[in-house]
Amino acid sequence: MPETPYFVSYPEALKILETQPLSLSTEFVPLDDAFNRILSKDLESKVDDPRFDNSSMDGFAFRHEDSLNPHPPLSILQTVQAGTNQRTKPIGKGQAARIMTGAPIPDGADAILPIERCEVDEKNSTVHLTEEGKKHFIRKKGENLAKGQIALHKGTHLTPSSVGLCATMGHPKVPVFQQATIGILSTGDELQLPGSELKENEIYESNSFGIASLVRWSGHKPKRYDSVVDSLDRLREKLDIAAKECDLILTSGGVSMGEWDLVRKIMEEEGDIKFWRVKIRPGSPPLFGYWKGVPLFGLPGNPASSHVVFRMLVGPYLRASTNGGGAQERRVRVQLAESFKSDEKFLVLRRIKVDTSTDQLLAYSTGYQGSGNLNSLVLADGLTLLEPGHSGEKGTWCDALLL
Repeated sequence: MPETPYFVSYPEALKILETQPLSLSTEFVPLDDAFNRILSKDLESKVDDPRFDNSSMDGFAFRHEDSLNPHPPLSILQTVQAGTNQRTKPIGKGQAARIMTGAPIPDGADAILPIERCEVDEKNSTVHLTEEGKKHFIRKKGENLAKGQIALHKGTHLTPSSVGLCATMGHPKVPVFQQATIGILSTGDELQLPGSELKENEIYESNSFGIASLVRWSGHKPKRYDSVVDSLDRLREKLDIAAKECDLILTSGGVSMGEWDLVRKIMEEEGDIKFWRVKIRPGSPPLFGYWKGVPLFGLPGNPASSHVVFRMLVGPYLRASTNGGGAQERRVRVQLAESFKSDEKFLVLRRIKVDTSTDQLLAYSTGYQGSGNLNSLVLADGLTLLEPGHSGEKGTWCDALLL
């Protein structure tokens, strides 16, 4: 069959998707619910961090010059604790303050020595410093963040550390993109739910469960629908329901060139197709368009292909809708430890195991690369990005996505 006008390269597909992102509003969520969400606005710090000069050690604070050359023990003037409202006395020549981690530095002090490097004479309230004081043990006001400074930008994917930073900056709630509700619809007469009794020529439906997990990983909300039998009327009915309930629709199966590939057929006749077929392998028949004004991806029915296409097309589309935010794969450079089949016209995405024990990252095949072999993806650390025309020969280099 000749190439249709919709048959595009991978970069062309990404350009089309980037121009038509979802429109997601902002909502404010408490920090307890902020993990894995995506900031919809820049976030400024409400305070300096630290708010005041403070000690990074339990020990003694003193004048640095009093720790140089031979010197007599320093008299212990006071004990300074963290979190109290006590007034600190200025530190003068020959004096020291016992200080706790996080406690404010008394005026006059400019160095710290940890308790284990000090010899304390409790009877005479003196301390002998066994080495030179450390100025860098004092955490300076605002050295991490200044009040009003933007520390987290729009599109930031909120990880455990960035959620903690939101709290450090004084934000009890944060502005995030509203999660997209993403409908997932598998097609095919042969599909049955796991746990049901299989008849001859029937299989368990797996794609909707795997794709729903990918949706959650991306930071959005999946809505799984029961699989649809091969009927245009039933498919139209389910698509209409999904279009009313969801921001985005993902179908699985029915997008290739066969007589019963009904997703492609109904989209050609009643939908609005922006591209059909992309020059990637596996997963070349994906479709993107609109059903009743709602964006729709038609993913392949083969399990490995549907997962790969989600990562290569749906993931970037969702990130384009949230200013680049969201979980994503890491791009690295790998050396092929064995030869891989490549293609003159297609971007080839082989499932690989990455060996990190040597100076360079070595890529090995996870075995049979059939598009229906989901186990080969389970075993994989990543996907090759063998550009069109790459030889695929052992010892050559290519980019790869770490999953």
